[in-house]
Amino acid sequence: MNAYVFPGQGAQFVGMGKELYDNNDEAKALFEKANDILGFRITDEMFAGTEEGLKQTNITQPAVFLHSVILAKTMADFKPEMVAGHSLGEISALVANNTLTFEDGLRLVSLRAEAMQKACVTNPSTMAAIIGLEDTVVEEVCESIDEVVVPANYNCPGQLVISGSNTGIDMACTILTEKGARRALKLPVGGAFHSPLMEPAREELAKAIQETTFSTPVCPVYQNVSTQGETSPAVIKANLIAQLTNSVKWTQSVQNMIADGATSFTEVGPGKALQGMLAKIDRSVERAGIS
Repeated sequence: MNAYVFPGQGAQFVGMGKELYDNNDEAKALFEKANDILGFRITDEMFAGTEEGLKQTNITQPAVFLHSVILAKTMADFKPEMVAGHSLGEISALVANNTLTFEDGLRLVSLRAEAMQKACVTNPSTMAAIIGLEDTVVEEVCESIDEVVVPANYNCPGQLVISGSNTGIDMACTILTEKGARRALKLPVGGAFHSPLMEPAREELAKAIQETTFSTPVCPVYQNVSTQGETSPAVIKANLIAQLTNSVKWTQSVQNMIADGATSFTEVGPGKALQGMLAKIDRSVERAGIS
């Protein structure tokens, strides 16, 4: 069984999607529809912008979403049996399996990006990648610190990203290095994604999600919060609302997909980050990418 997976923020690059736009009329029409919906030409930023410009959350998130979803929509043989997305990529996955329309998915992504940007300004905060420690060690250290600092992204065994206040992250990095982490690397992000500090963004996004139609999907989506294959629109909605303030349990989601029959994974969208994570989660599964 082939699973399709969709990347999140951080996979962007200048020139992303241009070849698709130039060579596929259906893709071009979808990109132009996106420009109209967003009210600015995001294609200019994607195809010929700057790396710095693409790093702005309100540009990055719609850009990665569009590259991923338009690729999926223009693949002749795209028949997903299970899907998942990493953080932002979960919304791409929900469009790919027909839970959301292209238009509604893009509107939610745009709102998500703006809400997260505002939350970052309200609560200056950050994230750090912890390499080479057991998850339980990282979890115990986070719990021991009297600041907001939580496990945010369970990317693969030996790689857990933590999220929290600037002080909390500094304290955690110091302690985790002392406990033997190979690296405790602060990430160049504007805020503490997937932590309680994103609560203002969660509240704003929750209202929009509740007002958006979620249809019964053509195949299960393995969600970041539950790690299970979900097909109930009501459950999918609830998990998507919870996602901004909860951990991305990517390792656990992939393990459940494999347990449920996935033998190959295709990453749809920019970059190869998910393929790298998949190799560390289970080397026995086939991995491929379409970008």
